[in-house]
Amino acid sequence: MAFDALETPFGKVDRIIGGSAMYAAWAASNFTQPVNQVSIVGGDFPQEEITALAHRGVAFEGVEVVPDGKSFFWSGRYHLDMNTRDTLVTDLNVLAQFDPKIPESYQGSEYVMLGNLAPAVQLSVLKQLKHRPKLIIMDTMNFWMEHTMEELKQVIGMVDLLMVNDSEARQLSGEYSIVKAAKKIQEMGPKYLIIKKGEHGALLFYGGKIFSAPALPLEEVFDPTGAGDTFAGGFIGYLARIKDTTFEGMKAAVIMGSAMASFCVEKFGPERMKEITPGDIDERVQEFIALMNFSIKG
Repeated sequence: MAFDALETPFGKVDRIIGGSAMYAAWAASNFTQPVNQVSIVGGDFPQEEITALAHRGVAFEGVEVVPDGKSFFWSGRYHLDMNTRDTLVTDLNVLAQFDPKIPESYQGSEYVMLGNLAPAVQLSVLKQLKHRPKLIIMDTMNFWMEHTMEELKQVIGMVDLLMVNDSEARQLSGEYSIVKAAKKIQEMGPKYLIIKKGEHGALLFYGGKIFSAPALPLEEVFDPTGAGDTFAGGFIGYLARIKDTTFEGMKAAVIMGSAMASFCVEKFGPERMKEITPGDIDERVQEFIALMNFSIKG
C-alpha cells in the first residue's frame, strides 16, 4: 500500500495510490470476499481509499497504521516500449520497519498470496499461520535473487506456486531455455510455476504440462504499473471462488488474471479497477476465448 509517481509516453501523474496489495485486492475482490489485507501505511494514506476497498469486502485488521510515519513511495519513468522503466525514487519510509502480524481473524485463510517483499518477511507470514493453507502463491524479483538467494530458496521450497517474469526465471534457474528454467525451478519445491511475459502473455507449468495464455492486444496502454499484481489478485481470487486448484482450474485462473491485468493498464494506477463491472469482466474473458479459439480442418 503505497504512493507512486509515474511518467509514461502517454502522460504523467505526480502522486497516486499504488502498491502490490492495493492492485491485488481490487482484482481479487471481484471474485471472493473477504480479502484479508496485510500491509503497513503511514498516517498520510487516504482513508477514502481504505473505505472504498472495505466496501468491496477487503479486511484491514492486518494493516498497521503508523500515524506519524510516511507511506512507501516509488517514482518511475517508462520507456516508449512500456516494458522497460527507470526507477527515479524509492523511499521505503514505514515499509522499512514492516513486521507483519497475522490477526486471529485471518487464521484459516485457504488461499495466501505472498507479495514481492524480502523473503524474511514472507517467511514470517508463513510461520504465523496455524494451519497449512490450501494454496500458497509467492511473487518475487531479481533484487532478492541477487542479495538473499538462500533465504529466497527456503521460502520457494514452502510454496505451491511461484510467479516470476521470464528474465527472473532465467536468473533463478541459471538456464536460458524457459522450459529448462521451469523444470529446475519446480525442482526447488513449487508444484506450479507461472512465468509472466508482459505483452506476450503468460506460461503456466505443472510437471510436464504447459499452458500458454496470450495477452490481449490493446489499442492503448497507459500504465503497466501494477499489472502483475492485478494478474495475481485476479488469479488467486478466481481460484478461491471456484475452489479448484487442479491444472485445469489454474488454466482458467490464468485467463481470468490476464483479463484483470488488461483492465489495469488502461488508466493510471488502480483507477480502472474501480470502474469495472461483472459484465465488463465477462465480456473481456470472452475476448480472450475468441483470441484462443480455433479449429483444424482437412
